[in-house]
Amino acid sequence: MQQKRNIQIIEWEDLDKRKFYSFGVFMTMTIRATVYPATLIRTRLQVQKGKSLYSGTFDAFFKILRAEGVRGLYRGFMVNTFTLISGQAYITTYELVRKYVSQYSEDNTVKSLVAGGSASLVAQSITVPIDVVSQQLMMQGQGQHLTRFQLRSNSETGKSAKVFGQTRNIVAQIFAADGFRGFYRGYVASLLTYIPNSAVWWPFYHFYAEQLSKLAPSDCPHLILQAMAGPLAAATASTVTNPMDVVRARVQVEGRTSVIETFRQLIKEEGCLGLTKGLSARIISSTPTAIVIVVGYETLKKLSLRPELVDSRHW
Repeated sequence: MQQKRNIQIIEWEDLDKRKFYSFGVFMTMTIRATVYPATLIRTRLQVQKGKSLYSGTFDAFFKILRAEGVRGLYRGFMVNTFTLISGQAYITTYELVRKYVSQYSEDNTVKSLVAGGSASLVAQSITVPIDVVSQQLMMQGQGQHLTRFQLRSNSETGKSAKVFGQTRNIVAQIFAADGFRGFYRGYVASLLTYIPNSAVWWPFYHFYAEQLSKLAPSDCPHLILQAMAGPLAAATASTVTNPMDVVRARVQVEGRTSVIETFRQLIKEEGCLGLTKGLSARIISSTPTAIVIVVGYETLKKLSLRPELVDSRHW
């Protein structure tokens, strides 16, 4: 009975890679579109001084909706879709590193921790320049006074360019002010945020899934248990890494150069509570994200199983 309840992990060598990547792009795009408004709100909450603009997550949501409409919740989204590349790089690195580490250790926690941290390192190297631009776009509208760069209006119409015109506008300003290095502003802070986040998330995900499997009825589908474990792991990882995420957002949006100095100033101005800014928005966004990611990712792996293995697995 206990053996039956163990949740089987589909490893890299079990997958049909063509199916895996085809379905993966669609899944990643759907997830990003679903959670993007919460990401935008989190960024504005983290960058504002005290509660100068919004008093909390829901206050920010309704104020942005009233002042900027639904489009305001998706500022910078088109640029952010380029993180599809980093998403595929993350998945590939995670699976390959798991396979490599398994040669030296069969401990699932060790494999998940090392693979998660490695995958985040690769993904952030691709993501940071995209984040720098998309975060500047996120801050336009009600939050534009909090950022270094504002969209320049068309001299003839008085209106700012649309979509990719806005992107070119911001990219040009970043390059003019900081050169190529400007697109990697906050890179160290991002690594210090997302490598631990990823390294913590995967071990806790597998831990919570196994614990739930011991408590659940024997006929409970594994996917339901995994969908419950995902948000628990996400909340744990978000709470642990949120202080660094606040620092990362300020470094990237405000154009700071020192992670340590940004951290010190945050503590000085807003105390330890400043380190929790955006945490509720982060957990709110990470909960549905985790559910969608887990259900999507585990389903993706099952759909991508090599045909000869389909009937050998108990779900």
